Amino acid sequence: MSSRSPEESLRIAHALADAAAAESMRWFRTPLDVITKADESPVTLADRAAETAMREILGTLRAADGIYGEEHGLERLDAECVWVLDPIDGTRSFITGSPLWGTLIGLLEGGRITLGMIDMPVLGERWIGQAGEGATRNGQYVGASTVSEVGKARIVTTSPDIFGAADWQAFDRLSRECAMRRFGGDCYGYAQLAGGTIDLVVEAGLQPYDYLGPAGLIEAAGGVITDWSGQPLGLKSDGRVIAAATPALHRAALALLNG
Repeated sequence: MSSRSPEESLRIAHALADAAAAESMRWFRTPLDVITKADESPVTLADRAAETAMREILGTLRAADGIYGEEHGLERLDAECVWVLDPIDGTRSFITGSPLWGTLIGLLEGGRITLGMIDMPVLGERWIGQAGEGATRNGQYVGASTVSEVGKARIVTTSPDIFGAADWQAFDRLSRECAMRRFGGDCYGYAQLAGGTIDLVVEAGLQPYDYLGPAGLIEAAGGVITDWSGQPLGLKSDGRVIAAATPALHRAALALLNG
């Protein structure tokens, strides 16, 4: 059994998010052992425990599915269904006691993102998008804004530190044309875009577990999300991401981003 109904996928995603939240919230705002990974990003006991709990559920319910996880590696990426897991997106936020970290879950079926979830345990918000089913926050339907002009757009990125020099120049050029620019929030910026209160998210240096869950949510909410070349996101994208509320805004922002 490889494919499944949207209802089954959603049940599993909820179970994964519940399990991750139970582990991560145990450790939030407590003294933590912080380890620096090879890519210089911090990992905590909470990250690892949360992903372990998620993998145990998949091992029980969907043992044949693939897993692309941040903390415990890659399994069966040639499977028809691959779960993309980031137990704590925004580890620096988690470590510093900020509530703006989340659990990201994406489901690829035949290489196409069919489900995306951003779960914000401290805020009590669970954002879900499913292909053909729309997007919700805690069960209430949400949608991206209708903003189509860069000059009217509200743009967010996690931090200037995620960009190399050339990419920062490109972001700065675009963002200074926008109506408002904000920094911080990690994955929550993508949820805000899905909910219509942010119009553009532009980032670099991301991994598939950072962007595929949000991509499923953004697309279900009516937004557009691609790499900086305008190509669809997948497991082999280069980590530069642009999400926009409308196709027209996406086109205009891409043009400025690419000079």
